[in-house]
Amino acid sequence: MKSPILSRRAGRVKASAIREILKVTERPDILSFAGGLPAPEAFPVEALARAHADVFAREGAAALQYSTTEGFGPLRAWIAERMRRRGIAATPEQVLITSGSQQGIDLVARVLIDPGDAVVVESPSYLAALQVFEAHEASFVTVGSDEHGMRIDHLERALKRARPKLVYLVPTFQNPKGTTLSLERREQLARVAVEHGVAVLEDDPYGELRYGGAELPAVAALDGRAPVIHLSTFSKTLAPGLRIGWVVAAEETIRALTVAKQACDLHTGTLAQRAVARLLESFDYEAHVSGIRALYRERRDAMLDALGREFPSGTTWTRPDGGLFLWVGLPCGADASRLLPEALRERVAFVPGEPFFARAPERNFLRLNFSNRPPALIAEGMKRLAAVASRAPSADAAERPARRAAAAELG
Repeated sequence: MKSPILSRRAGRVKASAIREILKVTERPDILSFAGGLPAPEAFPVEALARAHADVFAREGAAALQYSTTEGFGPLRAWIAERMRRRGIAATPEQVLITSGSQQGIDLVARVLIDPGDAVVVESPSYLAALQVFEAHEASFVTVGSDEHGMRIDHLERALKRARPKLVYLVPTFQNPKGTTLSLERREQLARVAVEHGVAVLEDDPYGELRYGGAELPAVAALDGRAPVIHLSTFSKTLAPGLRIGWVVAAEETIRALTVAKQACDLHTGTLAQRAVARLLESFDYEAHVSGIRALYRERRDAMLDALGREFPSGTTWTRPDGGLFLWVGLPCGADASRLLPEALRERVAFVPGEPFFARAPERNFLRLNFSNRPPALIAEGMKRLAAVASRAPSADAAERPARRAAAAELG
């Protein structure tokens, strides 16, 4: 079958490096630390099965029917209440249910971004968000980040220079670095958003997954005058296969996002929404999240211990208070992309850091996920990876052979 001519927009979008790597790492013999995968043993399978069965028994026809774009009312009410407990002044009318928080990013781009508009992102930033903004033909303005998150002083200079439409960030346990925006910088960001009238897209998929340190308020909770759009999801606390996320924003913004969603998928799956709402009526969600925190804390610590024990001198890594990821810097100018084919031969996988940079990639970084493997396998995987890292070629080696080898490994 002959392919039609693709649009210019389709030609701009790059394949996700993570998704391409995951195709290779489906082999059971590979210890993969590439995908941001929650632990399947933490999914509340039995409780979700009972909730689905109860929905079918009580309201099966309604659960299988079309529904409103905004989302199932009781679920929106539960989310609004949870947001209020976090200091975000939300009503159910300010909540839109989405097909994962990834759809929330896309909908925001649809209603805010015209071709050529500038979007500010951290360097590095969440890869799938960069894909979305690229698809909507945005131009990128990058600002630096450090162990305390986005550099707001850099942001202020960027706002004066570029007049962007949107600032995008993951302030809590950032993907890929695992770092957290400090309270002082959160307050500065809210102030800057008010002063410049620039929208802030606060992507918060990991906020519930804190293993240490003090809780920090969401940026959306700090100043009601700031045009902040807040995203979150059940993917990291219940199960990603449910595909239930949400947007919290001003009612007029929710209305615009709702119209955009109508053109995309009409509404998020009715059955899943009703089942999750039923689950939350009787399920001890707090205890469940507490259990996930304990499980992931142990796995984070196991990875940190293994890095310190196994990796060569000069390697650096972040020490996140939560989330799913560590960000590792290789010594001696090593190129993580070149390291990947060798790592796959040693039956271990990671994500090279290069695709997380919208501009000027730093090639000696890689991202590791710790949530999806038990401590013993984390130790073994880090031992394999450290052996590869210790003989990593430097970044000034010849480009073409390494890139051909990586392409062959990734199929």
